[in-house]
Amino acid sequence: MDIKEKVAIVTGGSSGLGEATVRRYVANGAKVAIFDMNDERGNALADELGDAVIYQNVNVTSEEAVTAAIDAVVKNFGAVHICNNFAGISSAVKTVGKEGAFPLDHYRTVIDVNLVGTFNVLRLVAMQMSRQEPVNDDGGRGVIINTASIAAYEGQMGQAAYSSSKGGIVGMTLPVARDLAGYGIRVNTIVPGLIHTPLFDSLPESAYEALSKSPLYPQRLGKPDEIAHLSQFIVENDYTNGECIRMDAGIRMQPR
Repeated sequence: MDIKEKVAIVTGGSSGLGEATVRRYVANGAKVAIFDMNDERGNALADELGDAVIYQNVNVTSEEAVTAAIDAVVKNFGAVHICNNFAGISSAVKTVGKEGAFPLDHYRTVIDVNLVGTFNVLRLVAMQMSRQEPVNDDGGRGVIINTASIAAYEGQMGQAAYSSSKGGIVGMTLPVARDLAGYGIRVNTIVPGLIHTPLFDSLPESAYEALSKSPLYPQRLGKPDEIAHLSQFIVENDYTNGECIRMDAGIRMQPR
């Protein structure tokens, strides 16, 4: 699928991996809707990038909010061809710790935002895509790109909730791709390693350097635009479907 003149939704698009993807899509001629809850950053990014971008305040766990936002995208841009699901939250709580057992409400919140939120957006976007006319000779109507994490495979201590949520995204990739194949909608998942998002800027220099040496090669943190570049590849390569693609410089996470 050619990105030029297509319409993309990017959840979590106001910062980090989402922002990098928004910028790359716009640079390649797409129109983009940012779904996020950071109004200040989302509106600033939309203002900076011009008429090709709109911002919507969206709680990805809400069916009503996501439905209304998709309707607004279609009203503004006419269709939805691409969806990147980056919205999510982190978690660092041991199953049993000094404060007792892992709080169940916290576990549910992580699952609700990361896993249920991803599925909520993709199912509603897929419904919109299914109503549209094909845009290429293969009968393709759209592509959905979810975001997991290497924690889905090698979760560290304290990542029970986070790894569960990301493992669920990996696990649903192929079944959802099979469900949507008849509509010409592809579904893939990016599995990032250690990517330099704003979260890393708050770390002590010693911790940052240690993390930078963890990947096999190259020994550095990944760049958000490298994830965005992979998104571009997935959109443009119509034979990529049902895949979970690690982008981690060969790292395998240790227990802590």
